Amino acid sequence: MSDPDTERESIREPLQLTRIFMEKIWGGRVLEETPGIEIEVEGPVGETWELVDREDHVSVIRGGGFAERSLRGLMMSSSEAILGKTSPSESGHFPVMIKYLCATKPLSVQVHPDNKAAERLGFKGEGKHECWYVLAAEPDSLIYLGLKEGVDVSEFVDVADTSGVVDNLQHFEVKTGDFIDVPAGTLHSIGEGITLVEVQDNADVTFRLYDWDRSGLNGEPRELHKESALVSVDWDARPVGPTRPEFQSCGGGNHYAQLIEAERFSVSLYDLASYHEFEACERAAAYVLIEGRALIAAGEERWSMEAGDTWLVPASLGSHRVMPEGGQAKLMRVETRG
Repeated sequence: MSDPDTERESIREPLQLTRIFMEKIWGGRVLEETPGIEIEVEGPVGETWELVDREDHVSVIRGGGFAERSLRGLMMSSSEAILGKTSPSESGHFPVMIKYLCATKPLSVQVHPDNKAAERLGFKGEGKHECWYVLAAEPDSLIYLGLKEGVDVSEFVDVADTSGVVDNLQHFEVKTGDFIDVPAGTLHSIGEGITLVEVQDNADVTFRLYDWDRSGLNGEPRELHKESALVSVDWDARPVGPTRPEFQSCGGGNHYAQLIEAERFSVSLYDLASYHEFEACERAAAYVLIEGRALIAAGEERWSMEAGDTWLVPASLGSHRVMPEGGQAKLMRVETRG
């Protein structure tokens, strides 16, 4: 175990995180196939929380000098070593969450408030911008994202908690490798047959508007939140829908694509054929290994990543390299901002 006084100054190793399994009525066992993780619970798993620092759920460090320590505990003792120049969330927590999500049935039509709407509704600091990178999609899989042009607000309100809401939403077919930006205030639903990585602000407020007339895991209809949802909707937003990453060379046979630069996080995607050097950015980052095997290297130290793993790289680690093992590797890098 690391010395607490040293720990306050520096954390000189990446931190592998233990995932948290979340049962959902729309989940299943698909994550065992893509990205290929072992599901350690029974029941329909809809999400795994790969990186989270909240009061109700928190990531635990797996292995290394900080094994069995919680991210919450490290944030309390060593937030500067972890975050560097990045500010914590308004509540003092790590500012970003990362999840895997698989939908064997459609998710509810829902919305996450922005910070202003969240505060108005009594959830200060719980505004949520999220984005999705599609790992797998069955043919003709759809997402619903934002309102159609010309939707009359008053007419929408009349049908907002019925199947009529779906007729007023934009829908898009998605394919493996698509990227989707979902700003706060955007009505959305993920259709069946889609598996993705979600990166989001550290917030967990969701207002359901329509749930496809089904029952929850307990056999009862899940609660809808019509009034709060309507307060949270950005009525002027018209999201663009799925986009394809635009890759460019970054040397050594490697390629990368910048997916998004949001207020609290940026996300980029790397196809690695050889090692890539990441200079010290003085901010926390996280790696999600989507395909293959890879090593993180700093000085003479090496840490192995398997497909599906999520690792937190504290700002105090500084410069380091990532290299594939036994072929190519696909890696998502999430960098904190703000």
